[in-house]
Amino acid sequence: MLVLRGAGGRAFAAGNEISDFLEQEPVAYEDWIRELLEALFALPQVTVAVVDGVCVGGGLAVATHCDLRLATAGSRFGYPIARTLGNALAGSIVYRCASVFGESLTREMLLASRLVDAPRAHAVGAVMTVAPDAEELDAELARLLEGLAAASPVTIRATKGQLLDRARRLEASPEGDAEMLREVYTGPDFAEGVRAFLAKEKPAFRG
Repeated sequence: MLVLRGAGGRAFAAGNEISDFLEQEPVAYEDWIRELLEALFALPQVTVAVVDGVCVGGGLAVATHCDLRLATAGSRFGYPIARTLGNALAGSIVYRCASVFGESLTREMLLASRLVDAPRAHAVGAVMTVAPDAEELDAELARLLEGLAAASPVTIRATKGQLLDRARRLEASPEGDAEMLREVYTGPDFAEGVRAFLAKEKPAFRG
């Protein structure tokens, strides 16, 4: 089993390091992220994201590529890039989010830049357990891990293999995705988003 968690009470992960977008070729950087996420999703062990706080951007991508998610009631999830950086996600990351949160909440997160709270995420099955606080979250995690430790490794391997095959067939990035990302990252909105983010200003997107 593999458990991933962030700084308690503040964030699971607050997104990508903005300087990474500037120091590397954008499409190559997105490919690197996608390959890391696919490797996480393909691990034979059960992976659990333990969320206590904000889980946005790259952090949400990591959480959705884990098998199971637990969260505190105050946790929030989202991709607010339409109002912050003006960039786009690889198709496979969007499809994984839709598989976990459903298309409606995925649209809300990406188009309206709204953060989804843990109770709403739990209501659609994106989060298996919502705990009132960090202490109870740890207790829920301990109970989950105890159950997983007693589970049949054969069943887990078979099930993970089947779900991985399904994801690879249904969630592969569409043809032309790399070209779309290259246009986005070389376009004016992303440049404005980065400028405004670093200056701590509100971006003025032009499209």
